[in-house]
Amino acid sequence: MNSIHNVVILGSGCAGNTAAIYSARANLAPLVFEGHEPGGQLSITTEVENFPGFPEGIHGPQLIENMKQQAQRFGATYRHGRVVHADLGRRPFTLTLEDDEKIQTRTLIIATGASARWLGLPNEQKLIGRGVSSCATCDGFFYRGKKIMVIGGGDSAMEEANFLSRFGSEVALVHRSAAFRSSKIMLERAQANPKIVFIMNTVVEDIYDVSKNEVTGVKLRNVQTGEVYDREVDGFFVAIGHIPNTKPFASQLDLDADGYVISHGGARTNITGVFHAGDVQDRTYRQAITASGAGCMAAIEVERFLETEGH
Repeated sequence: MNSIHNVVILGSGCAGNTAAIYSARANLAPLVFEGHEPGGQLSITTEVENFPGFPEGIHGPQLIENMKQQAQRFGATYRHGRVVHADLGRRPFTLTLEDDEKIQTRTLIIATGASARWLGLPNEQKLIGRGVSSCATCDGFFYRGKKIMVIGGGDSAMEEANFLSRFGSEVALVHRSAAFRSSKIMLERAQANPKIVFIMNTVVEDIYDVSKNEVTGVKLRNVQTGEVYDREVDGFFVAIGHIPNTKPFASQLDLDADGYVISHGGARTNITGVFHAGDVQDRTYRQAITASGAGCMAAIEVERFLETEGH
């Protein structure tokens, strides 16, 4: 087993990269594991127009790469790989990688994010960032005056449909059953919106791009009648929830019913020396800028914690 690290950061999205920048500048020589989705959700985002400091916008992968290079400039080390087991019962913590290599660290920042739930449609993954999205706040602006479709039946779907109605000429909300999971107030708000059209008892069978490499329509199927038909859309938003990437820590960290890390003040978890950052704990905002802010908070808390221990 190699020497003990001051801090290991799990995740290389905005939260992990910002934590790496701050901890590297504090001379903590952070080791960053890029995880199973290097760069996080921004790595599959084309244009980012709401991150401060880029008035003309910037491509998601480029923003992530800039952050990584900035962290490396100050001494952060990046490695491919994913932690599959973590022994957080004693310090230094021991992390086990996919190839059974073990890493020891005095502190740990968990910035593993949350992965969007997708429908698993044939063309879905290739059209992410080209009409397919899981974030209305991120991408709604690009669909001004266009036809938009939202998939889901919970509060997230209602909220996204309402938000997208500010931009689209029409928002079709597709749900597989006749009953919604959303709260009454969120449903009523969506039903009162004249731009939102409800398509019930219906599932999406495929997304079309008609060789344009961007969404042009969808194939729908009514689950009651079996009728299959096409509908023209420009923007396709999947709002069926996210899955926090907390499986390796499930038996040790305090997690809520959906698997999100429960904060114990600031960036602290229930385990001394383990900190959280970004979408792995934030189920409300899920923005690049809030993830970066959380990464900054976690790194500052790590620096102060190690200082009290004489490191």
